[in-house]
Amino acid sequence: MASEKTLNAKNLAALGAERLAELVLELATGNAAAKRLLRLELASRTGGSDAALEIRKRLIAIAKAKTFLDWRKIKPFARDLEVQRAAIMAHVAPSAPGEAFELLWRMLAMVPGIFDRCDDSSGLIGAVMRQALADLGTLAGPAAWSPAMLADRVYGGVIDNKYGQFNGLIELMAKPLGGEGQASLKSQLENLATTLPSPSNTKGANEYGLRLDELSARGRAREIRRALTDIADVQGDVDGYAAHFSAAERAVPAVAADIAERLLKAGRAAEAMAALTVAEPAIRPGSPLDDWQRVRIDTLDALGRPDDAQAERWALFARDLDATYLRAHIKRLPDFDDEEAEIRALDYVARHPDFNRALAFLANWPAPDLAAKLIVTRQGELDGNQYDILNRAAEVLENRHPLAATLALRAMIDFTLIKARHTRYAHAARHLQTCADLGRHIADFGDRRDHAAYVAHLRLAHGRKAAFWDA
Repeated sequence: MASEKTLNAKNLAALGAERLAELVLELATGNAAAKRLLRLELASRTGGSDAALEIRKRLIAIAKAKTFLDWRKIKPFARDLEVQRAAIMAHVAPSAPGEAFELLWRMLAMVPGIFDRCDDSSGLIGAVMRQALADLGTLAGPAAWSPAMLADRVYGGVIDNKYGQFNGLIELMAKPLGGEGQASLKSQLENLATTLPSPSNTKGANEYGLRLDELSARGRAREIRRALTDIADVQGDVDGYAAHFSAAERAVPAVAADIAERLLKAGRAAEAMAALTVAEPAIRPGSPLDDWQRVRIDTLDALGRPDDAQAERWALFARDLDATYLRAHIKRLPDFDDEEAEIRALDYVARHPDFNRALAFLANWPAPDLAAKLIVTRQGELDGNQYDILNRAAEVLENRHPLAATLALRAMIDFTLIKARHTRYAHAARHLQTCADLGRHIADFGDRRDHAAYVAHLRLAHGRKAAFWDA
């Protein structure tokens, strides 16, 4: 049983409300964040409006602040923002969803001012704001805005999205906007697109000779197009989506894949293939074109050309050792044929000239027998710097193939010590201990050193590397 002195809810409750209140006030002395939290909790007892007032006061104070937030202040600042966001959802939203919506919007609108005075490389502030945006989507329906008013609000967010805080807003608001709101938003954005100013001869060009006003206009044009394509998506308007790309852009494989995928979902497979074919001349052998290839294969299936689709799946597996395409290929084969295809594929991998890619594939498939054989027969190709691959291989092989697992671990140990990678010494020491454990299960090391001889070799070659031996 837990001692009565253990810090837990039951023991603290036994102190009584009055004593706990005294302790809380004492702990909050000199702690502004704790005091704000206590005030929020007290305000929530009298209803959402009082809590909303406290939250609004805090958000106004944050928006007015000008002090730079260095890395030491980011974590408590993000925690403060999260307290406000959580309080909006817990204390305001249940009784006043419209007011909660406004408070969340205010939070998101503060992002430019916040990021102008801090470096959020940790992503802590961004994470809070992404959750606030998701909460905004949750509250849009209960807030019961008229479609026209919500369209105006979304329009404001789309054109004031300097730091991407409103990315995905249109999709989130699609349902509460409805057809009327979507049409209104689309009309506003199209009107804005026609009124964008042409670049003028103003001072200030960047290193590529582009004027700053020209860069601004191009950036705004991209934002508007992104918003219009988002609207086309939520409306299911494939042609409207495609219309926002120029002929040159449609010849880019990634753009062609986006358009073709939407056409395919609309049941227009022939047009999807045509969209993909436009970009085919731009494709270079061996270039990574995952989306284009994936959509092309799906389109071949939709066109009733399964043999062609299967041939492409196999070709892409063979070219890139891509397990996703191999699994998809095998899945579509009849019984018994699938087993034969897997054997043929794994044999192909085992003979592949790229040792690291082959070992990674076999370890992750997994095919431990072939992975072990690859290591033992091609030991000279082990690269101890490929620690992700070798760690995974050793993990897969240690039970059934201790010699191969040991060779993988030794490759990492040797690399670490020869290159004097001090940060890896602790990992190398742990690998050496694993080798000792595996060595007890290896009956024949062949022409390789047994564990004792290997350790003696390491001491002779690297005996002065005390940080390794003491790790």
